[in-house]
This record gives sequence, C-alpha cells and structure tokens, in this order.
Amino acid sequence: MSEWIKNINWKYVIIMLIGNIVLGLGIAIFKLSGLGNDPFSGMVMALAEVTGIAYAVFLIILNMCIFVIEIIFGRKLIGIGTFVNAVFLGYFVTFFYNILVSTVGNPDHMVQRILIVCVGVVVTSLGVSMYQLTRQGVAPYDSLSLIMTEKWPKIPYFWHRVSNDAICALICWLAGGIVGLGTLVSAFGLGPIVQFFDTYFTSKLLEKIGN
Repeated sequence: MSEWIKNINWKYVIIMLIGNIVLGLGIAIFKLSGLGNDPFSGMVMALAEVTGIAYAVFLIILNMCIFVIEIIFGRKLIGIGTFVNAVFLGYFVTFFYNILVSTVGNPDHMVQRILIVCVGVVVTSLGVSMYQLTRQGVAPYDSLSLIMTEKWPKIPYFWHRVSNDAICALICWLAGGIVGLGTLVSAFGLGPIVQFFDTYFTSKLLEKIGN
C-alpha cells in the first residue's frame, strides 16, 4: 500500500479532482437548461426523483453496484479517480445546481435554454478531458463500455457506449425524466469537444506540470 501511494502522481490527482469539479458544474448547467442531461446523469436524476432519494446519495448507491462489476472484470481500470467520481460527483452537481438556481434562476425562453446547453457542452467536455486524460481511474459507469469492448472486441467501443447510453436514456424517459436536446448533445456531441480539450489544453497542462 505504501509503495502504491509513493507511485501516485499527486499533480495529476489534483488535475483529476479539478476535472471532476468542472464536470459537476457542467452537469448542473445541463440540468438548469431543462432540456435533458447526459443519459446516465439523467437516468440517475429521474430514478432519484421517483424513489425520493437525494440525487447524490442515489448516484453513490448505483455507482457502488456498478463498481462490483468493475472489480470483477476491470480491476486495472480502478484508481483514485474512480472513487472521487463515484462518491463526490453527485455532491458537486448538487452544490453548483443550487448556486445556479439561486443566482441565475431557471430560464424562461427556449433561446436561453439552448444557449445554456451550449455552455454545458463546453464545460462538461473540459471536465471530462481533465478527469480522463490524467488516467487516475475510470468511473464505474464509464468502465462498463471499456469492459464490454475488451470482452467483445469485434464490436467497436463507440457502439458499446451508445448502447449503454441508449438504455440509460430509455430508463430516464420511463421514469419520467427529461430526454431532450441536452441528452442528444451529451450522447453524440461531447466527443469532438473533449478531443479538442485533450489536444489543445489538458495534454499541454499535464506536460507542463510534469516537467
């Protein structure tokens, strides 16, 4: 254990933590738009509403269930970032959403909502880039697509991810949650923007702090 701790790049851990905080802000912005969140977050929000359990608490419970699968089939994907994302992301989202509602308020017009979605895309993509590129561990839900790709390599990762997101979106809709523009943009539009931040921001930041 002590050797493992010594090998941890704490600079990368800090970037990963900031990434999760930024990601929490992005998800909160999507929620504020009222046009839907990414499929997994939307599903969790909808199920939390139905069960009467706080979003952050429900997210932890669900993550712990998925974490069992990650332990069994994807142990190499587990790191500090896995636990930070699984335990704290929901609280980051709740914290920022409450601040946004109290300061900005809920948008009344569709144009405002669409603009908020656009902001959410950028902020969320930055958070994902900072969280993932540090390679400090994969979140339980994100690990599912990677595990499935390893088990069934003939099917590209993209389709595993899309199928998982589609199931989450369906459950979200069945539970009375919002499946809309924000959901579609999150499912299909984040990739290129995340890649942009990977190339032009996060990789350069990690290179700089690594020197």
